[in-house]
Amino acid sequence: MGSVELSAIVSTRSIKSFEYEPHGKRVSFITDRQGSAQVWGYEIGNRRAQTPLLQEGITFIKYVDVTSDLIIGRDESGNERIQLYLLKEAGKLIPLTDSPQHVHLYGGSSPDGKWIAWSSNRRNQAFFDIYLQSLETLEIRLVFASDGQYTVEAWFPDGKSLLVSRMNSPLDNDLGILSLLTGEVKWITEHSGEAGFKDVHFNQKADHLYLLSNKDREFYGLACLDLHTFQLTWLEQGNWDFEGLAMNEQKNLLAFSMNEAGISKGYLVDLKSSTLKTWGTPMGVIKNLRFSPDSERLLFLLNGPAHPPEIWELNLHTLKVDTHLSFSDQSFLKKILVEPVPIYYRSFDNLLIHSFYYKTKNTGKKFPVVIYIHGGPESQSRAAFNPLLQYLLNIGYSVVTPNIRGSTGFGKTYSHLDDVRNRMDAVKDLICLVNWLKRETNVDPGKVAVMGGSYGGFMVLAAISHYPQLWAAAVDIVGMSSLRSFLKTTSPWRKKNREKEYGTIEKDGDFFDRIDPLHYADYIESPLLVVHGVNDPRVPIVESEQIIKKLMKRNHPVTFIRLEDEGHTLEKEKNQLFIYSQIADFLEKSMKRNRFY
Repeated sequence: MGSVELSAIVSTRSIKSFEYEPHGKRVSFITDRQGSAQVWGYEIGNRRAQTPLLQEGITFIKYVDVTSDLIIGRDESGNERIQLYLLKEAGKLIPLTDSPQHVHLYGGSSPDGKWIAWSSNRRNQAFFDIYLQSLETLEIRLVFASDGQYTVEAWFPDGKSLLVSRMNSPLDNDLGILSLLTGEVKWITEHSGEAGFKDVHFNQKADHLYLLSNKDREFYGLACLDLHTFQLTWLEQGNWDFEGLAMNEQKNLLAFSMNEAGISKGYLVDLKSSTLKTWGTPMGVIKNLRFSPDSERLLFLLNGPAHPPEIWELNLHTLKVDTHLSFSDQSFLKKILVEPVPIYYRSFDNLLIHSFYYKTKNTGKKFPVVIYIHGGPESQSRAAFNPLLQYLLNIGYSVVTPNIRGSTGFGKTYSHLDDVRNRMDAVKDLICLVNWLKRETNVDPGKVAVMGGSYGGFMVLAAISHYPQLWAAAVDIVGMSSLRSFLKTTSPWRKKNREKEYGTIEKDGDFFDRIDPLHYADYIESPLLVVHGVNDPRVPIVESEQIIKKLMKRNHPVTFIRLEDEGHTLEKEKNQLFIYSQIADFLEKSMKRNRFY
């Protein structure tokens, strides 16, 4: 069977996010059409007349209220120290923050479009305070400072207060009302136990909030919060997380998606008639729901295994997805892209583990398999387009992406099953997956590889160092080799959040020393490929360097690729092409097999 070139898959143009212009005449979007994230746009009614607005590495875009100006976020080669810029309608780019050693998290524009809010760790690298900035004079005002991590969720419609969030842990937060007159915060969602409050929208009178929350529940549901009594009322609940709540300008429609074991289903709520409706989409993940200003259409990003991320359009009268806004011809991909089969297997303690199983079309009697582990760990393997996995499928590998314990999307309890001293239970989930594959499928037991990035990279190193006999090859991308050294060197503001998951050096250092792959490097048997971006602010490159040094000392087969112009993720197309081809060559050589051509 023929093999498609890697470049044909990686170079597939995709859209990362988009925004409606407030006047409804234009849609602006971030695309990687020319190899890195750029801002493009098209006029409504002439969707194929696309024009580049800004051709630089972009992290986000947001329109300024009542204007056609854009706020743009950018960082330097993946260092994630986001700086803010104002892109005027005429095309002039104005720097706003100009503090490259700090992070700036955008919090929206004032109702009159004259001010913006953002949070930053300028005062102290470990904490995020809240600032206002004039878009006319560029003056910056510190309006709230406290030792914690605070962000702005929204401006109140009267422009006199901000709705702010205080992060208690990565999966727990509180909402508060920050008065811009007094500088005082009134917390309105204080609670016991873990709870999240997100995707907030004001009702017409601005006396209630519509939001998503999992307070006292396993999963996120749709709720309404009274801003006078702070009483939370549930509107819709389910047995899976609701995501991406959006509201129209007329304040009578809501839209969200339900994350059912990694696959999205879209829902529309009519607040006047109290009805709930849904619509059909291919297998994938729905994000970035946006109502058109006239409430005639709902646009959203659909990202599916067989559908690289693009903007789709729902007709709100017929509830039909009339068209998807295709900016490139992807018809040739439809013949080769593979959709996965959801599977469940039982782990050592009888826990059911969900996975996506992608089966290669190039199968013989026995075939090789790659187990790909997501990062986080408070994240999830979703049914989404991944060019590397699709290329591996195309050249003869099957791929399994497990949601080992600790993953999100399967309830609050599940996400904490790997916390602190339960870390190695997640590794055992991988071992049970290998055993399941050998028992239930035609996997070649001598050709099982493991690959993952960030926390997934840590899982790779833990698996091959603690269970070395199982693996034919391993690929670690920006992974931690030691939880102890990681907590010492990660960005100060990240350390506190990560300690909630991993534990602290003071209390759990002895446990880190017992499990850290760095201390078990001599047990590793499989060939190892390690990839790391020099500018990574989350997992410093020393995490890769220190285990590479140990492996090279004993002449173990290891390849180390340093990327000078990347951070925690591969953003540039040229780097993706290079790294993915290196991974394919490494797997082929390690497993001593020929590709299927």
